[in-house]
Amino acid sequence: MTETRTTSLPVRRYVKPGKTRRIAVYEWGDAQNPRVVICLHGMSRNARDFDWLARRLSRTHRVIAIDCPGRGKSDWLDDPRDYQISTYISDIADLLPGMGVAEADWIGTSMGGLMGLAIAADSEPRLKGLIRRLVLNDVGPFVPGKAMDRIGIYVGHAPNFPTMEAAYDYQATVNAEWHVMTDLQRTRITRHSVRHHEDGGFVCHYDPRIGEALHRGPVPDLTVWFRWDALKCPVLVLRGADSDILLAETAAEMQRRGTGATVIEIPGVGHTPSLATKEQIRAIARFLNA
Repeated sequence: MTETRTTSLPVRRYVKPGKTRRIAVYEWGDAQNPRVVICLHGMSRNARDFDWLARRLSRTHRVIAIDCPGRGKSDWLDDPRDYQISTYISDIADLLPGMGVAEADWIGTSMGGLMGLAIAADSEPRLKGLIRRLVLNDVGPFVPGKAMDRIGIYVGHAPNFPTMEAAYDYQATVNAEWHVMTDLQRTRITRHSVRHHEDGGFVCHYDPRIGEALHRGPVPDLTVWFRWDALKCPVLVLRGADSDILLAETAAEMQRRGTGATVIEIPGVGHTPSLATKEQIRAIARFLNA
């Protein structure tokens, strides 16, 4: 499915990494541009979180944002146990060659950043050398399990919303840590975060089963420093100063260890920076165009 390209809307199309399901892909900019940026969202989010950043980056890059399975316009998985990073990475490894992408910069928010970290450190032939520059939005090689327990409280447990206004209020609550957003931005984020329910009203635009792994008991800490130590590409890290996912000590270690990282701390923000403010967008654009 394809939308007409305009200055304000991306192209949307569905691609099949296999014969079993469709993955929704949004594109901005010149499809022939060899400079490519790939954007991947957080656990309960979708590709439209990158609308503001993508419009800016499309001046210099072809921008591709992807809905992971179970989110947005992508198909849901039959087995909820398959909602894991290895599944999403396998899909991307399958679909990018058909899109003519052999090298790209990667911008990943939270879960999407962990995907980028895994790919950039991978020596598997389909993935080796894919990522030229890596932007990690409020995530690193150590993630406290207790912070993931907090996220599990709302992922998959969202109520039905009788009106769009109720959905807006809910999104404003669960995304409160993003902080600096205009009312127009929050309205658009809400519109892309929910879908019509067959019985009326609205529900979150994801398969509620994506969070099942977070509901089986305390989540252990995630430690993947071995991947960080294997990186060879430049890395920019955006950290919300109040984040409990990317701790200050983890960010500091990322600066000292391996090839190091450029860390920008966003005051007054938790998990995650929205990537919708001028300052955040400019910082990413400067890094990618360095």
